Amino acid sequence: MTFDRSPKLAPSILSADFANFGAEIRAIEEQGADWVHVDVMDGHFVPNLTFGPALCAAIRPHIRTVMDVHLMIAPVDPYIEAFSKAGADVISAHVESGPHIHRTLQAIRGAGCRAGVAINPGTPAEAVENLLDMVDLINVMTVNPGFGGQKFIESQYEKIRRLRAMIGDRPVHIEIDGGIDATTAPRAIAAGADILVAGSAIFSGGSVERPAVYGENMNRLRKAITAGNPG
Repeated sequence: MTFDRSPKLAPSILSADFANFGAEIRAIEEQGADWVHVDVMDGHFVPNLTFGPALCAAIRPHIRTVMDVHLMIAPVDPYIEAFSKAGADVISAHVESGPHIHRTLQAIRGAGCRAGVAINPGTPAEAVENLLDMVDLINVMTVNPGFGGQKFIESQYEKIRRLRAMIGDRPVHIEIDGGIDATTAPRAIAAGADILVAGSAIFSGGSVERPAVYGENMNRLRKAITAGNPG
């Protein structure tokens, strides 16, 4: 993975057809997805239950780009090795998920993965200030984690700007997760983000039988970003 700040789209397979993950992943990548985002939820840290290491291992052969695994689970540390062995390229853990996020990030790096730290909407940017030299990615949750289809929380734009200033010239991505559409995407990029996780905004209206819709949806987001104007 070569670092660059050009805007990237990371479709969340939480919005894909669960019975057809392999074909869905091939479809979104063929239509231009940059990364594939996997939302792992435990029904404890967040009020939903989704995927585990076995699912990640099953879909790994279908992913040609980047498997971006977002762990919304607590505790995190006992599962890092399993997700690494399942083929994750990036593993992100929440700063709120336990008392020793520094150790968690060390474990992710030690397992051979890129390390990400995620922060919930109510968590200030300063919570990750002492972690900037050991992460590859900061995932800013712009909705409360747990379910797709929520509205972008406006206060997070300022958090993105503060994080971008804090990062400086470090090779650290800012990933935005939640409520991304043609209105919020350009504003998030302008604030300093460079990876956009989107579910319904990409998968809506499409299917493995109609994959071109995925491409149209992604092109709509990219055009909005390039124009720098919402809508």
